[in-house]
Amino acid sequence: MLGMALAAIDGTIVSTAVPQIVGDLGGFTVFSWLFSGYLLAVTVTLPLYGKLSDTFGRKPVLIAGIILFLAGSALCAAAWNMTALIAFRIVQGLGGGALQGTVQTIAADLYPLKERPRIQAKLSTVWATSSVAGPVVGGLLAGYADWRWIFLVNLPVGAVALWLVVRHLHEPSRPRPTARPRVDWAGALAVFATGTLLITALVQGGVAWSWLSAPSLGLFGASAALAALTVAIERRAAEPIIPGWVWRRRTIASVNLALGAMGLLMVAPTVFLPTYAQAVLGLGPIAAGFVLSVMTLSWPVSAALSDRVYNRIGFRLTAITGMSAALLILLAFPLLPYPGAPWQPALIMLLLGAALGLFQLPLIVGVQSTVGWSERGTTTASVLFCRQVGQSVGAALFGAVANGVLASRLTDAPAPGLPDDLDAVARALEDPGALPAAATDHLRRAVDAAVDHVYTGAAGAAALALLALVALAPRRFPVIPEADGGREP
Repeated sequence: MLGMALAAIDGTIVSTAVPQIVGDLGGFTVFSWLFSGYLLAVTVTLPLYGKLSDTFGRKPVLIAGIILFLAGSALCAAAWNMTALIAFRIVQGLGGGALQGTVQTIAADLYPLKERPRIQAKLSTVWATSSVAGPVVGGLLAGYADWRWIFLVNLPVGAVALWLVVRHLHEPSRPRPTARPRVDWAGALAVFATGTLLITALVQGGVAWSWLSAPSLGLFGASAALAALTVAIERRAAEPIIPGWVWRRRTIASVNLALGAMGLLMVAPTVFLPTYAQAVLGLGPIAAGFVLSVMTLSWPVSAALSDRVYNRIGFRLTAITGMSAALLILLAFPLLPYPGAPWQPALIMLLLGAALGLFQLPLIVGVQSTVGWSERGTTTASVLFCRQVGQSVGAALFGAVANGVLASRLTDAPAPGLPDDLDAVARALEDPGALPAAATDHLRRAVDAAVDHVYTGAAGAAALALLALVALAPRRFPVIPEADGGREP
């Protein structure tokens, strides 16, 4: 849990400290890579760490991940310019990928099926709480101490996590391999390169350059070519990083697609709801964060209780029930009145957390229960990788949707020179006194319309998740029976 908290909090802790960091180091034009670089490194290394944990064991991979993460944290604290800080954030992410995937796999190794909902709910609570607390902690440290403490505080926490893992984590015994393990380093490099180019294109497209520009088209074309090369390499590899059975087995393939769609829809609340709360409802940053954070209250509770549902009706039908509820809740968001009251989107987030808790945890527990120890790390990593890629795609797609709606709504603005992208509009609304009242109201209504369209798109992603489960997932997951002989859903 301490290791997972480190990986989760560092995905968001830098966000509120950007003004202090840029003021000290400069590099305003590239500061977005403080987030993108970390996300990129975490995402593209998940398949590699999954395969390594299946080959050499979870404990050495987790220990190496913690050490690498702490080394990156120490280097970030010592960064002398923005380029160095971005590079060291990528080092952090290389360790964070090991933490994120391996912890989920260890939970399935150590706990039998009947106990996994409880431990997975606790892990979900740690992840959600850390992610939400990140901006608050980052702002406090940057405002009252120094931004470098954002990274230095990782060192004692990580040291305790490392000591606990080394001393107390005892993996179940397993048969020794008859042959020397081989690592598909060519496949690992190909996966890393493909993921790097694809996520760079998604993160920077529409921001650093237009979608139809030469850099954007070049990156997408190069990532497609590398993807084809990766498939060719993996087909010939004796121990591929992403084996073909991950997509040939209906259960794993359907869960990968469903959680990829969930990553897509999660962009709506996590990225756009805080802007909506501040720009449309007029809330401050802390109150806007609370509107989002109520989702973290219902999610783990729903996840912890999900075993009572899937033990009765099965993993697939439980997940379908949760995502069907999420689809209806997302469609309810555009029906909120303008400007509305803060409790209305907060209630929607509370209900959405409950629905997604009922969706995600049964799928993760279920898919982990269909494979043995030697395949569990790869399976878990593939699920998390698809979810992360879904988030990257969602950020690019919904960002384009929001900015497109804003641009169309502001063509007949009551005042000249108004901004036409979401970030610029949000900054303009921070000082409403500088604009005429009619222009301010027009901007607020434009943001409201843009976020409504994003939530409608998120509902479409929920429909895709349902389609993946209904069309591909077997009615009963082929769970491997456990030693106690209990009935499995």
